[in-house]
Amino acid sequence: MDFDYVLDIPWNTSGCQSQNFHPSISQNDTTKTPCCETLLSLFGIALSNHLKKTSLFHLSNISTSISCLQDFQSKLSSLSLPISLVSSCFNPIQFVITPNICAGIKSTQDWVSKLGQTTQFDTACRQDLSNRAYCDTCVAAGLQVQHKLVSLDNNSSQGTNCLYFTILYAGGIVNELGPENIGVATCLFLLSIKSQVGSRNKNHHSLVFGLTGSAAAVLILFCLVGVYYWYNKRWRKTFDLEEEQEPKLRLRPNTGSIWFKIEDLEKATDKFSDTNFIRRGQFGFVYKGILPDGTTVAVKKIPESEFQGDAEFYNEIEIISNLRHRNLVSLRGCCLVDGDDYSNDRRNYRYLVYDYMPNGNLDDHLFPSTDNQNVKEPLTWTQRKSIILDVAKGLEYLHYGVKPAIYHRDIKPTNILLDADMKARVADFGLAKQNKEGNSHVTTRVAGTHGYLAPEYALYGKLTEKSDVYSFGVVVLEIMCGRKALDLPSSGSPASRAELITDWAWALIKNGQIEEALDGSLLNNEDYVPSSNSKSIMERFLLVGILCAHVIVAARPNILDALKMLEGDAEIPLIPDRPTPLGLPSFNGDRNVISESPALPERI
Repeated sequence: MDFDYVLDIPWNTSGCQSQNFHPSISQNDTTKTPCCETLLSLFGIALSNHLKKTSLFHLSNISTSISCLQDFQSKLSSLSLPISLVSSCFNPIQFVITPNICAGIKSTQDWVSKLGQTTQFDTACRQDLSNRAYCDTCVAAGLQVQHKLVSLDNNSSQGTNCLYFTILYAGGIVNELGPENIGVATCLFLLSIKSQVGSRNKNHHSLVFGLTGSAAAVLILFCLVGVYYWYNKRWRKTFDLEEEQEPKLRLRPNTGSIWFKIEDLEKATDKFSDTNFIRRGQFGFVYKGILPDGTTVAVKKIPESEFQGDAEFYNEIEIISNLRHRNLVSLRGCCLVDGDDYSNDRRNYRYLVYDYMPNGNLDDHLFPSTDNQNVKEPLTWTQRKSIILDVAKGLEYLHYGVKPAIYHRDIKPTNILLDADMKARVADFGLAKQNKEGNSHVTTRVAGTHGYLAPEYALYGKLTEKSDVYSFGVVVLEIMCGRKALDLPSSGSPASRAELITDWAWALIKNGQIEEALDGSLLNNEDYVPSSNSKSIMERFLLVGILCAHVIVAARPNILDALKMLEGDAEIPLIPDRPTPLGLPSFNGDRNVISESPALPERI
């Protein structure tokens, strides 16, 4: 083992100077001795290098361990440090490899056999860990690997040892810069560097390489479990809490999104004031907010009852945080209020922070409210065509751009937002469901909006990618026809009945009156040129909408084929006839939105 780095790395030697070094009574009690903590961190760098060269996590035998510790002490002595440092802090047996330290792992081959050739951890810890965001990402991934290793033997007493092995593996095998790199040494091994000595390093420093001393199975039986919980509490505290003098925003692991503090969101939205209220969505309330750096965001405040515990919330966040596409609204971050220091009103909500879309949602432009002072001009044909293509590309990404595929389940105009350039972005993934069951899934929890729900999903709970295609087809018809998906009768007309746009448009097209189905403002718009082929393109878009919203699942194209038809790269097939329209489900409460409706018993 090469210990030259001990002389090269500018580590903080102050705690090991003669006047400051106070050996603990027991060699196992190194976590209470600042100098021993530092030396454990420092020695861990050599062990990580040793792992890289030999594939062994620890040393092969006691004599090797003694020899290495002597070499380590000689380097420390050359820095004018006490000659008794190593003998006071370490027991040579604690660095000797045995199969009972962590899940039977002794070598990198054992590691791979337990966890596989690659994990998320192998990606998360590869970059320069001097970047705090990358460091946090690596730490979080390491904790996940540690938990998996512990679960293999169902032995929580191995928690600290497994985490120690995880650190050695990250520094010696995964990270491209190696364990002697300052970023790796400070992030993973928590080594205190002279130029960075401060409260944060001190908090970090007491965490990790107290683990090494507990690696000796005989000596740690009485204290390992306690140290394990202490360690997790301390590291997680470092990971989850921000120090006052540093920026309050911190990247979430592996996603690029941010954990916000509730105080930051309250300040950004003026305590969620009415003046910043944007709209009420199906799953919460949306507010406009301005972050300290001047960025305008949309903050969604969702009742806790919408999630089946924190685990489901974390799962939803994990799904939507990893989605990156120009036609999806990006999640900037989230907030989960926990602890007794906050009021119940704060703790009863979950918070999502999105990019702010200055042009509102598509519904505002298609069907502007009569009492809205900012009445929108009718959308031009160019804008409508662009919006339809943007939504199709967003759905294409959800269905085919991620694995497993994601079904949105609530495509509608209010969930299609428009940015400053009037480019459409699909939003509100509160209902998003990853398809882990195969090509379809039957569920007892049917959620969505009347008029946009595919018949097989609304009636039987059968969810497929074609369910989103149906909703997309309805939106296309709304855009092309200028008519709502569900035309509800007014209270003064009891004899009239609700009419679906799909039935209305189909009746006109079947009778050869396709032009009458088009929104009149399209043909009168200034960007419509009668002599051009604009009208034929409009009719093509209308027919694609009819085909996508067909009541027969097999008749609908997938979103890839629908996009090709819209762009003119594929012919529109002959549209099959439609069966007699199904009766609408009865309304309960809100006439438009359902959050859950009965379906057949769930089955796989």
